[in-house]
Amino acid sequence: MWAMGDYDRFARATTWDVGPVLVDACGVTAAHRVLDVAAGTGNVAIRAAMKGASVVACDLTPEHFAAGRRGATAAGVSVEWIEGDAEALPFDDGTFDVVVSCFGAMFAPNHRAAADELLRVCRPGGTLGLMNFTPEGTGGEFFALLGSYAPPPPAGAKSPLLWGSEEHVRVQFGNRLSRIALSRHIYVERAPSPAKYCDLFMETFGPVVAIRGNLDAARRDEFDRRFLDAVVRWNGGRSAGPVEIPYEYLLVVGTKSPE
Repeated sequence: MWAMGDYDRFARATTWDVGPVLVDACGVTAAHRVLDVAAGTGNVAIRAAMKGASVVACDLTPEHFAAGRRGATAAGVSVEWIEGDAEALPFDDGTFDVVVSCFGAMFAPNHRAAADELLRVCRPGGTLGLMNFTPEGTGGEFFALLGSYAPPPPAGAKSPLLWGSEEHVRVQFGNRLSRIALSRHIYVERAPSPAKYCDLFMETFGPVVAIRGNLDAARRDEFDRRFLDAVVRWNGGRSAGPVEIPYEYLLVVGTKSPE
């Protein structure tokens, strides 16, 4: 699903500008070895490498890596790209100084397994940084709409939007973090018009491409209408002209407890 469409084009038009925010929040420097989990095409990984860090970008969808490598080359940096599942990362314990994920690891179905792996590969005293959509924000509404047209999730899978809840994050990590800072922030997605914004998702965002492709014509038309109506609402009721849609996310920055 995530390999469909054109994820690099999608990310650069939507979430690309938040990559440096996560890098700065985690205090990444040239002294650090950094892992970006569910890295996509390098939104965070490339920015961490621009700080001089040694960076590994890990993703379950290796189809993203060609675009990621082009982006790293264009930025004049080196990033290592490795296929891997957030629930079973292919790295030894304590390998990284900083472990990050920007709107990525939140989509792993087994939340505890993902939390365990993020911490396992981080060294004691190292930094964990996450960005997760909140259930109350626009991202929550969007994924709720998309989910109403998607096949049922695997048995036992939890909603990715739970990762936008402060309490849920604290439960997943427990006392394995000696310090944790949780704060809510907003970034803005822009497009020339509501229709163009919808087109971007339908052409480039893999989950939308996949789900629409499995609908019959009537259901697809219904989804398209509901999505456009939602975009207009998120855009302050403006059905024409530029789109500026705020998305709320939870920023998580923690320090792994000494072992």
